[in-house]
Amino acid sequence: MQNVRTFTVKPSLPEPLQDLQVLIYNMYWSWHYEITDIFRRVDYDLWKKCAHNPVKMLGMVSQARLEDLARNEGFLYQLQQARRKLDETINAPNWFDKIYGQEPRPVIAYFSAEFGIHESLPIYSGGLGMLAGDHLKSSSDLGIPLVGVGLLYQKGYFRQYLNTDGWQQEHYIDNDFHTMPLELVRKEGGHPLTISVQFPGRTVVVQVWKAQIGRTPLFVLDTNVAANSPQDRMITQALYGGDLEMRICQEIILGIGGLKALFAINLEPTVCHMNEGHAAFMALERIRKLRSHRKMTFEEAFEAAKASNVFTVHTPVAAGSDEFPTELMDKYFGHYYGKLGINRESFLALGRIRSKDNAEPFKMPVLALRASAFRNGVSQLHGHVSREIWRNLWPELPIHEVPIDSVTNGVHAKTWVGGDLNLLYERYLGARWKDEIVDKSIWHNVDQIPDEELWRTHQRCKERLVGFARSRLKRQLQRRGAFHSELSWADEVLDPEALTIGFARRFATYKRGNLLLREPQRLIKLLTSSPSPVQFIFAGKAHPRDTAGKELIRQIVHFASQNAEVRRRLIFLEDYDMDIARYMVQGVDVWLNNPRRPMEASGTSGMKAALNGVLNMSTLDGWWCEGYIPEGGWIIGAGEEYEDLSYQDQVESQAIFNLLEQEVVPLFYARSKDRLPRQWIRRMKNTIKWCAPRFNTSRMVAEYTRKFYKPAAVKWSELTSDGETRVRALSEWKMKTRNAWEDLSISNVVVQSSVGDQFETWNGRQPELEVGAVLNVTAEVKLGRLEPEDISVQIFYGHVNSAGVIEEGQIADMRYEEGTLSPDRTARFKGTIDCRNSGKQGFSLRILPRHRDLVESYEPGMVLWEATAN
Repeated sequence: MQNVRTFTVKPSLPEPLQDLQVLIYNMYWSWHYEITDIFRRVDYDLWKKCAHNPVKMLGMVSQARLEDLARNEGFLYQLQQARRKLDETINAPNWFDKIYGQEPRPVIAYFSAEFGIHESLPIYSGGLGMLAGDHLKSSSDLGIPLVGVGLLYQKGYFRQYLNTDGWQQEHYIDNDFHTMPLELVRKEGGHPLTISVQFPGRTVVVQVWKAQIGRTPLFVLDTNVAANSPQDRMITQALYGGDLEMRICQEIILGIGGLKALFAINLEPTVCHMNEGHAAFMALERIRKLRSHRKMTFEEAFEAAKASNVFTVHTPVAAGSDEFPTELMDKYFGHYYGKLGINRESFLALGRIRSKDNAEPFKMPVLALRASAFRNGVSQLHGHVSREIWRNLWPELPIHEVPIDSVTNGVHAKTWVGGDLNLLYERYLGARWKDEIVDKSIWHNVDQIPDEELWRTHQRCKERLVGFARSRLKRQLQRRGAFHSELSWADEVLDPEALTIGFARRFATYKRGNLLLREPQRLIKLLTSSPSPVQFIFAGKAHPRDTAGKELIRQIVHFASQNAEVRRRLIFLEDYDMDIARYMVQGVDVWLNNPRRPMEASGTSGMKAALNGVLNMSTLDGWWCEGYIPEGGWIIGAGEEYEDLSYQDQVESQAIFNLLEQEVVPLFYARSKDRLPRQWIRRMKNTIKWCAPRFNTSRMVAEYTRKFYKPAAVKWSELTSDGETRVRALSEWKMKTRNAWEDLSISNVVVQSSVGDQFETWNGRQPELEVGAVLNVTAEVKLGRLEPEDISVQIFYGHVNSAGVIEEGQIADMRYEEGTLSPDRTARFKGTIDCRNSGKQGFSLRILPRHRDLVESYEPGMVLWEATAN
């Protein structure tokens, strides 16, 4: 073996160009065109060759070129302006400080298995990573005191190419972290900072890198260090690669290692946000830290951590969630149970829906749900679906009360809105439109944009998309060894004047990328129509082990290759990434999305398209349930859900063609005397006005802050201050209450209804009342070992369906009547119902625990319903 001594070489920048060194290592440039323009000026060909990676480009540009730029006054002025803007932005007053003040600033740690910041940092695969990247960017814009935590994958996600049969192949490219916008986190003295994570029979060493995203740091963990065995160096090799054991190793590094890294950097999180269940082990390590550092019991540490943990669930089906067999949990956590102060059974119960079912695997979302007080889905529909999926964790509650909220996703407008359209927005909406994007009033000015300007701007984006697609397609053909005639054909695909429809996303079967192929003759007719042609651009990856997803891609490629005319109008772009995504969402005319409802959690690609004036055509799923307006895009079907999936595919494929043939194509080609599609442009403007202020990450991150981050930070401060007296008291109270819960019972319910100014007791009958009537309800509650202030007695009331179940019930609190506590520990409570709706109504009584430090009252096993009707 060679004894290799490594060292790192960085570009030698002339003194006048030192600001470049600052700019390239803050990925603020990834959403500011004026800075990337500087990088293009350095060497445009090299910029493209380096996949828009400024660090790598500066390492390759000639010294002569750098010296030449150091004498270029115009370049130096542009460089100084960019550096000034970066400094001003980072130090400027921000939304968070304006709303919440500067002291004390919490530390919000955002854990995610992937982050899509830019294609030069390829540690993302799809929508989850795009969301996480946009979350960090908007946190920077708003001044949220947030830090990202992730993994640094040596080979990233797989690169996709298709063989001659159209079958997806995967290959991986080694990332050179030293030529990426990353810097090693170092200790005093300059040595790299490392942490240790305990694995079975060994310790894994992890080094920490930092990417700076404007104001927001992103810390990513890397196990590919010499101190580790070859096997452990592979843990952070590939995103979503390897078997189940590799997955648990990665998630231990992300969750446990991620929290350890923050402590090593002297950042103790106030709030921890788990973006999907991959990071759920963080909750365990947070408990262990509290026990170790603050001498808490497991119960006390669990309450403190839970009160300030946030969990965002993305997967719309329980089967799609990470779960590990008991044997694997024993192998990797057998040493850990004691550190938490609990036994094996209690530990495994944290990740099971049925806590005592020894056959049930350990589910990561269940751990995250149990260990978080704040939980949400990523659209209104997905919140409902998530409550349905995880309702068994709260079996005593009606579905609509299952404590999983929703925060609809958004996208980072500065990243995804095209440069030309950005200038148009600045001219008509104001230079600060991106900073005031949530203000609906500024978007009314979209109507002031002349139709000609909006259309020409969009057409330029489409022309760039066509040029880009031709170039990519030619490279694909060259890689396959295509003949010269085929390469010349690539220069002629797509027509910048034709109606262009984009479909780009992960090729999972439920997204139905081949739905159009169910009607092949109708599709061919659309593609080959001479007066009003339609063309399609497809892109997307299937998971390496998803054979069915790969088959969808193969079918599309085979269909496109059947004749020259079809091949000109339908193409598949390989290796979908952020670069392709930008061109597509900015340049197509229609964004097509046809998942099976309700399988799409959100679907942020359609939001990106909408901000660029692209019209969406989608099933009513995910965000489109909130994004659709009749005067904007189109819906496929009417939100139906089918048991017969083949029938559903047939119905909805026909619906797509009916829309295209009868509405979309005629509308696009209906031109006024000046050759403008005025009605189409009107829909573009309506889409922008409706979607831009609603579906952006400025709104989303501000909503997370108001609903979750700030309340969680306050609760953390309250529970962990003054020697943790409050959290210790809460833990003690909860244990006492849980042990005494079986003592409770409800009896002697008396109901009086208003008749004019008089109240009449029901006496067992079911009277007919008029809207406006009032019900007085009195009940006796046997308290046993509890006090009246330990419980909340509630009236749960609302419309009763044909099955005798209260639907979407409302809550009225009942008051304890002072002085009614009897020697046998029975107390009287009283409440009121206002009869505001007609129809069959009903109510039931229930008891929940009550304590000032409970973040939520819905404690599993601590909801007591009235046993029988009175």
